[in-house]
Amino acid sequence: MMVELPANLIKATFLSRPNRFTVVAAREGEKLVAFLADPGRLTELLLPGAEVYLTPASRQGDRKTAYDVVLLRQNGTFISLDSRLPNRLFAAALQAGSLEPFKGYRLRATEVRAGSSRLDFLLQGDGQPPCYVEVKSVTLVRGGLALFPDAPTARGSRHLRELMALHSRGYRAAAVFIIQREDAISLAPNEVTDPCFASTIREAAAAGVEIYAYRCHIDPATVSLIAPVMVKL
Repeated sequence: MMVELPANLIKATFLSRPNRFTVVAAREGEKLVAFLADPGRLTELLLPGAEVYLTPASRQGDRKTAYDVVLLRQNGTFISLDSRLPNRLFAAALQAGSLEPFKGYRLRATEVRAGSSRLDFLLQGDGQPPCYVEVKSVTLVRGGLALFPDAPTARGSRHLRELMALHSRGYRAAAVFIIQREDAISLAPNEVTDPCFASTIREAAAAGVEIYAYRCHIDPATVSLIAPVMVKL
């Protein structure tokens, strides 16, 4: 399943990241300030001189940034840096019926209240229990192994606990990791960065929460969800 990217991408050179949501890049001697929709550390990607792709912001208003960061290219591999995109990919793939674990389901609601959290999706299917789904964006890959998270995430652990609680009440519950690059062959929790998340996801899987991961093909025009990858817990 494919999602189109903006058609007017601008190739630039990464200079700095003044804060979590701002990137400064250069093109032909001009500095460009862009919004980054990914709060992760991205320390292995946002290196001085990295090739980034920006798009002019569709709305200016009170914005301090005239551009949005869309992609980064590292060692020939395009990587999406928009953490909002995986939700769009999941919804499109669900509608197309291309996600085998969720065959027969359709979207019922988004941003669904669950305990003290909001989960991304609630799915429904005829004759099947309702299914709650939380989607996570993954960009960190080392030697073919995708790792999540790249920064400690108490929120991520909380989402898993909410999924466990829902499963204990008879619902289906799933965490889906969308790896926004093509060079991953498996996914594992990032034990070193967030041991709490690593232990929580193992607990969730043992309790019946379903864990899935998919990799993407990315080019300057599109992002496509192409294949599931093995999850190593």
